[in-house]
Amino acid sequence: MGHQRSDDAMRKEKQELEMPMEVPTIEEEAADVPQALAVKAKPNDTVKGKTIRDLPGVGPATAEKLESVGFSDLMAIAVATPGEVVEATAMSEAMAKKLIAVARNSLDMGFESGDMLLERRSRILKLSSGVKAFDTLMGGGFETGCIIECFGTYGSSKTQIAHQLAVNVQLPASKGGAEGCVVYIDTENTFRPERITQMAEGKGLDPAKVLKNIKVAKAYNSDHQMLLAEKVEDLIKKDGLNVKLVIVDSLTAHFRAEFVGRGTLAERQQKLNKHMHILSKLADVHNLCVYVTNQVMAKPDQFFGDPTEAIGGNIVGHNSTFRVYLRKGKKGSRVAKLVDAPNLPDGECGFMVEMDGLHDLDA
Repeated sequence: MGHQRSDDAMRKEKQELEMPMEVPTIEEEAADVPQALAVKAKPNDTVKGKTIRDLPGVGPATAEKLESVGFSDLMAIAVATPGEVVEATAMSEAMAKKLIAVARNSLDMGFESGDMLLERRSRILKLSSGVKAFDTLMGGGFETGCIIECFGTYGSSKTQIAHQLAVNVQLPASKGGAEGCVVYIDTENTFRPERITQMAEGKGLDPAKVLKNIKVAKAYNSDHQMLLAEKVEDLIKKDGLNVKLVIVDSLTAHFRAEFVGRGTLAERQQKLNKHMHILSKLADVHNLCVYVTNQVMAKPDQFFGDPTEAIGGNIVGHNSTFRVYLRKGKKGSRVAKLVDAPNLPDGECGFMVEMDGLHDLDA
């Protein structure tokens, strides 16, 4: 008992040292919060400070811990879960809930009207694929702020589209680009700088500059892949890179290889869901496009129609804003079929893969 009281006393002393003299108050976050840590507030209280160091209970040591794992601003805290904050700082769950609530209050997170959302969507960029028919199918191009998935068999040009987007995103906005950098997470050893050079020359760009703006990392397992996705935040905030495209080629290869059999299905889907949530958050917070490729499998019980089905099930399907099915067409062409989109009708188009990049069939 004496040892327990000593630990409690030390914990309380640490909290008192880090708590500022005047703490902004919030509404009580949960019924299980101890009364001594419960925080009461007036509605719509906000924090005047705009950094995490202005939040209650965040001293220099806690701030350094938060920043070291990516919680460098109020938005990062506001969209985090209590478990993530507890893991990063070792603070109590009650304090983590309080921290998140004050961050959300300070950002005035809540409901907003449809016209405000429409105005906010005006900052969305459309990245050109280099194929007019494909861009038309996608409503003007590959959108920023969301995840776009292309799935298909080997040789269906999933990786070719990834390379083309990595070049086109560096073009000015008037030519279907965003003058941004690219993060390429390669899980199947498919990235080829020689192909980037060919496509850059096809667009009249300097291949050396184009390659310099593409940050490539090879992922050797699913955990490494998830870690690399989390590190994209550091490239944007710490290194100051204008990242406008994140490519994961492919999304499910490691998960498919490591989790074998029905007994591991639940764990695989949970990890895959977490990975896609990280990618979705990146896309939304930093207004960038996340392009992922996906493997497929054949359904042996389907006797009519195309038996091809994407790996990942509903987890991947629900997290992807746009889904495109790629297949081989006639005379060396490729066919892209839009199978899921929130604001576009289903449709398909054909394109050719040439030495200098992707082109329309009639080009």
